[in-house]
Amino acid sequence: MQNSKLIDRAWKLQHRIEVWAKHFGKGKYGRILKMARKPTEEEFYKTAKITFLGIIIIGFLGFVIYIIREVVAPWILSNFHILE
Repeated sequence: MQNSKLIDRAWKLQHRIEVWAKHFGKGKYGRILKMARKPTEEEFYKTAKITFLGIIIIGFLGFVIYIIREVVAPWILSNFHILE
């Protein structure tokens, strides 16, 4: 008796998952998934280059801000006696 309840619950869960999956492919995400494809090698390398360049630029800006905060700002404050 208890085994049949477990099987019935499993079938109901399976049915809910199948209904959800069927509707998932027809909604707003379904259109995107249908249009999606594997990028060509050229597209992949172009995307990788742009991403790498963006990471380098953001890292450089962070480094410049760090240098300004750690070196330039204390030098300005000590030489021009701004906070006296």
